[in-house]
Formats: sequence, structure tokens, C-alpha cells
Amino acid sequence: MTFAQKLKEMRTRAGMSQEKLAEKVGVSRQAITKWETDKGAPDMDNLMAISDLFGISVDELLGREARRTTEGFLYESVTEYDVMDPKRYDMKLGGARRLSVRGYEGEKLRVRLLSDTLATLASDCKVKIDDNRGRLDVDLVRQNGMTEAAVREGLTIEVELPSRYIYHVELAANVNELLVSELVCEDLEFGGKVQTLVVDGFAGAMEIDSNLDMKVDVRALTGSLALNQVAAVSRLTVPEGFAFAAKKRGIGNALYFEAAGRSADDFSDPDAETVIELNGMKSELFLCRA
Repeated sequence: MTFAQKLKEMRTRAGMSQEKLAEKVGVSRQAITKWETDKGAPDMDNLMAISDLFGISVDELLGREARRTTEGFLYESVTEYDVMDPKRYDMKLGGARRLSVRGYEGEKLRVRLLSDTLATLASDCKVKIDDNRGRLDVDLVRQNGMTEAAVREGLTIEVELPSRYIYHVELAANVNELLVSELVCEDLEFGGKVQTLVVDGFAGAMEIDSNLDMKVDVRALTGSLALNQVAAVSRLTVPEGFAFAAKKRGIGNALYFEAAGRSADDFSDPDAETVIELNGMKSELFLCRA
């Protein structure tokens, strides 16, 4: 269930009109209409206000099934590795339904493999780590006949990186959704395929190489986000008031702007420190304001 569907269901179940919900949250009725028709999304303050009002978590409100606690999955395999100094992380993770990469205050690299459908997960998917001085190579290896189709359908990967020991992250994966959160590093490079990208707390330079049409949700970003695409049409949503400079490079690329679900004038700020950039060729990026 999407956030829009969840919000309307909870409001209706509580017997509230859109006007009443808007009054309780402290926004306009038009904002509620946008959220319920999936033409916009609330910022974190409003999400928290709604979750408090209805007594559910923000994750549940957003329908983030993959953000359940580990105990919420039937099958789990965890690999940990002690990190002693700053590293370059080179991770080849293959296929998965969802990949989460976040920084945390600790000293271990943690890779959690989670599933509700892959009963032999622990024996069929192995995480191999090779420490080459300043670089950690992390590979997810399938064995015993585990197929790419099976992991793309039923595998969630959660990677936790020790914040004090990161300077570069390189990811290779084919996933439906990539979530990057609470991560600070010089740069992060992703190569492969991703349909939905959520940036929920990142500082540094992020580069995404994926030729699929993407839905990008930028919630918190400091630095830069570059989308490298060929013949793709993608949509990127930023919160109200988010300041960014918009750039395009390459051949035949185009940027368009939308607000409240309608075509809008350019609302980017060329002087902003945070930059969103479209590279590649013959691609379109719609920049949408929530």
C-alpha cells in the first residue's frame, strides 16, 4: 500500500474530512489532497505529525515493509566484519528486491540478508569479504542453484557502514529499490539497475549509473547527486523549500519542473551548494516539488 492510499484509509477510518486532518496537522486542505492523490509528499515534520496523530510509525505510514526489524522477516543471515581504519568499500551484491545502505556509529561492517520466502537463505547466499589494506571487497555469492530471479523477488539486503571509517563507497547491484540514509562519505557510486532511489540523509557526492526510468525521492541531501542515464525518463522529488542547483550535461538531455503535479517554472537556485545533475544522453528528468 502506498503512502497516499494509507493516508486516505486512516483518515476515512477515523471519520475525518480532509479539512479536519489538515487542521490537526497544520497544513492546507490542498496539501492533504495532493498527498492522497500521490501528487506530492509531506516533509518529515508533517510525516511525524501524521504518525503521532494516528499512532503508527513513520515507516508503517510510508509502507516501508523492508524497514521492519530483523525479527519481522522469517529468514535472516548476518555477516559482520571489524573495521579498524578508513576504507574504500567495493560491494558487488547482485540482484535483490531492496537494498538499504546506511551509516551508523560503530566499528563493524554489517550485511544483513533478509527474506520471507527464501527458506535456505543462509546456505544459498554467502557474503564474502576481502580486506585489501585500504579497501574492503564485499561480494554476495549465490550457490546451490539459487537463481537471480529468486533473489530479485524475495531478498532484502541491509548494509550498515561504520561512519568513522568510510571515505568511498562503490556499489554494483540490480534492485527494485535503493535506500541511502545517514551516510557521510567523499563519494558513493552506484552501477547497475534501480527503479526507485530514496536519499534520506546523505552528505557527499553521489553518482547513479542506471538506464532504467527511475523514481527518485530526495528527502535529505547535502553535496551532489548525479544521474547518468541513456534514453531514460525519470522523476525526482524534493521537499518544499529544498535549495538545489539543477544542471544537465551530455547530449540531448532535458530538465523539466513540476509543482503540485503541474508544469512549473524553474525553481532551482543556481547559487545553491547542493547540486542535482543529469548526465548521459537523450534522457529527461522531471524535477518535482512536493
